This record gives sequence, structure tokens and C-alpha cells, in this order.
Amino acid sequence: MSVTMPSNLPKQGDLYNPLCPSRDIAKHVGSLWGLILLSTLKDGQVMRFGELRKRIRGISDKMLSSSLRSLERDGLLTRTHHKEDRLKVDYRLTSLGEQCVALTHPFCVFIEDNMYEIARHQLEYDQNPTRTTWQTHK
Repeated sequence: MSVTMPSNLPKQGDLYNPLCPSRDIAKHVGSLWGLILLSTLKDGQVMRFGELRKRIRGISDKMLSSSLRSLERDGLLTRTHHKEDRLKVDYRLTSLGEQCVALTHPFCVFIEDNMYEIARHQLEYDQNPTRTTWQTHK
């Protein structure tokens, strides 16, 4: 399938530009559910909707469906409908999605590995919100 790209679309994104479409892509990938979905499908995992819902506890069907559609639209995952069973649909990462996971999964691991330390800082901050962490230089 061939598509015609708009002539005014730049060849590279600019996240600093509020009009750049790269911001929408970053919003999909960088969302909580986007990060979790991408990590869940890493390493060639192929999963059905119900399997994803069971694995990702706390996500509503509506949010799961919306997140899957956004990532599919961005070309990061593919949805396969199996003709032999009208209800059998599965999801897997595309090669572009695999490249994305190579960058986002380490971020998820960092958060998990440092959750305790980050939570400690949050509690410290919340208990003394008027304390600043910056210093003035003379």
C-alpha cells in the first residue's frame, strides 16, 4: 500500500515545536499504558487482547483498546485478525516497535529498580514542600 506524504511534513521531527506531529507520537509512546504495552510485547511476544488485559492489571478495556489503536497507527505494533475465528485478534511489535522498545524498556527497568529511592525523595519533598533543592551562586 502506497501513501502520499504531505509535502509540508518535515523529514525529521522537532519535539520543541508545538505544531510538530512528533509530539503526538511521544505522547503515545511515553504514556504509562504505551510504555507498559510496548514492554509487554517485547522479545517477540504475540498476545491477544484478553491476555494483555490480564497481564496489565488496572487498565480498562477502553484504555487498552485506545492505546493499542494509537500504537498501531504509529506503526509500532501490528494487529492480526485471524479469519478462521472472527474473535481471534493478536498483537505484536513491528520492527519499528522493537527499535522503540530497545529504548523505552531500559527506562521502565530504571523506574522499577529505583522506585524505592524515588519514593523516598517524593516523601521527603512532600513533607517539606517549601524547601528548595537549588542553591544560589554568588
